[in-house]
Amino acid sequence: MVAPAEPFPFEHHARGLAVALRVQPGARKSGLEGLIELADGSVALKAKVNPPAQAGRANEALIKLLAKAWGLPRSDLELLSGHSQRRKTLLVIGDPPTLQARLMTWLAESGGRTGR
Repeated sequence: MVAPAEPFPFEHHARGLAVALRVQPGARKSGLEGLIELADGSVALKAKVNPPAQAGRANEALIKLLAKAWGLPRSDLELLSGHSQRRKTLLVIGDPPTLQARLMTWLAESGGRTGR
């Protein structure tokens, strides 16, 4: 697991903040593992969810997990891309600088790690 100081998995979006994710469905335990470096050199937040990748169950579990970890309503989280892939982009709806500051603080305090 890599926890680089820069770059971060966040990108400003017209409707909020896009977050790069690497998701492992069918995991034994759901949780957030922290930042990882992907093969292309980009950085993503690694998440594990218990439900298998069937009928959107893993995506729903992912949104529920992130909403709880970040203290946000589920309605503020929307999957932008990667619906059927492990690599996903999630939109957090709101003011990008405010959201980025909030998630940076969360990363610093939790190391990106939260269990089920």
